[in-house]
Amino acid sequence: MTVVDFVFYLFSLCLLVGAVFTVISRQPVHSVLWMILSFLSGAGLMVLLGAEFVAMLLIIVYVGAVMVLFLFVVMMLDVDFAELRAEMAKQLPLALVIGLVLIMQLAMAFGSWELGGGVAILDTPVGTPEGAGAHNTAALGLLLYDKYFLLFQVAGLILLVAMIGAIVLTMRHRRDIKRQDILVQMYRDPAETLELVDIKPGEGLK
Repeated sequence: MTVVDFVFYLFSLCLLVGAVFTVISRQPVHSVLWMILSFLSGAGLMVLLGAEFVAMLLIIVYVGAVMVLFLFVVMMLDVDFAELRAEMAKQLPLALVIGLVLIMQLAMAFGSWELGGGVAILDTPVGTPEGAGAHNTAALGLLLYDKYFLLFQVAGLILLVAMIGAIVLTMRHRRDIKRQDILVQMYRDPAETLELVDIKPGEGLK
């Protein structure tokens, strides 16, 4: 078994385990952490396939977005922090193992390896345009902004039209919907809108 095979099976196992525990975990915080492990393992598999750009997208976009989701989960859900702290001591060995696995994954994904024969084909850019001689990330840029430039711009225009349409539908004024008038609220005189009533003890409002 070569180094690439070992790393592939390790990333695949971590991806499957992380996906399963993401679904079956009872604590939302634990589910988010297992999901992050799944994303990092998927990024490692993309690096092995030679798709570093997709791997960086997984780490930057998805892992970053999941961390923001983690903050929203903590703020919006009724999480029992006392119980969570009590379970931290029990889960410490498992957390250390997961942290060690993450460090090994990062070292294998971004470390320099000297691979034997038969694996050198991974250095060849996948899907590179003929005669370009560029890396896969540069080749992806050449494909998007050279060969498929018109389609790329049309897709951007479609997204722009959809965004403008959503804004127009949201800002459309309808008579049957009561909306706030911010300027009226800002410029109103408190003396004209508020009335102080002195109520004696034992008397109610009439």
